[in-house]
Amino acid sequence: MNFLVFPLSLLYRAGSQFKNLLYHWKILKPKKAPLPIISIGNITFGGSEKTPLVMNVISFLLEQGYKPALLSRGYKGKWEMKGASLSDGRSILGSWEDSGDEAFMIAQNIPQAGIFIGKNRLHSSKRATRSGFNVGVLDDGFQHRILHRDLDIVLYDLSQKAALREPFSSLKRAHLLLVKKKDESNRKKEIKKDLTKKAFFEYSVISRGFFRLGEKGEKVSAERIRGKKVIAFCGIARPERFHSLLQEEGIYPKFFLKFPDHHPYPQSSLEKILKYFFKVEAEVLIMTEKDAVKVVDKINPRKIPAYYLKIDLEVEKEFYPAVLSVIQNMD
Repeated sequence: MNFLVFPLSLLYRAGSQFKNLLYHWKILKPKKAPLPIISIGNITFGGSEKTPLVMNVISFLLEQGYKPALLSRGYKGKWEMKGASLSDGRSILGSWEDSGDEAFMIAQNIPQAGIFIGKNRLHSSKRATRSGFNVGVLDDGFQHRILHRDLDIVLYDLSQKAALREPFSSLKRAHLLLVKKKDESNRKKEIKKDLTKKAFFEYSVISRGFFRLGEKGEKVSAERIRGKKVIAFCGIARPERFHSLLQEEGIYPKFFLKFPDHHPYPQSSLEKILKYFFKVEAEVLIMTEKDAVKVVDKINPRKIPAYYLKIDLEVEKEFYPAVLSVIQNMD
């Protein structure tokens, strides 16, 4: 573990425990939004596949006839403090610099959803209601205790044992808990034993394939990339997982460049990427979908063959009926 993350985790965890006690003792009370709230979060520091799950839950709600709105802080975006609407369900009204990379990526993938940005999620929920949306999906909301939620969905990464925002016991607040299917450790058995009254589901991270940068909707098979000289880069919380997914696709980059999570890719970063690309006479440049959002206007795909990997979650089939049952009780 990064030696800087552990002390940060201890401080954050202590603060969370104190805040949780204030809510437990009812000294602090959550504020009720004007529409039902589904929260999707975790207790680890980033990188637990929240964004794909958020997109899946929003898509599921649309299929069920609801009008869902994403309530996102818009981390590191220009609108984070003041709040604004990124999408009204018809048009995208800002850029990734305004909303933050993940919210913008969701807006591009699900144009029918409302996307409301801002640190004050209660204000965002009121904006969403005024715009005609009837369910709010709170992104990274497990620690956002100030807003009442009707359904708390939590992803728990068993590999993260020390870098936690909250202690393991906090999972008892969750209504639905998701854990990675491929982890068959004793820890999973302990969780099932300790949280016997919780709805417990497993999920897998899967690839939806490679897509050409700048050519919306053009999917490219992994076979076209395998065997070529590849440079890969990413600016995500846990880059090793992206690297593993590439290897699962049979792709082994000559260089794998790591940048901080939510990296904006200034000119200096692009020059570094291209330096390595030309140094090894690479044939293909690969990134995550979150990175693609930020570099699509900075890399010319006609000169450099560039692709992004789209990922998804495969969740146990019983999960969505469990979500629907709670939603129907919220109506």
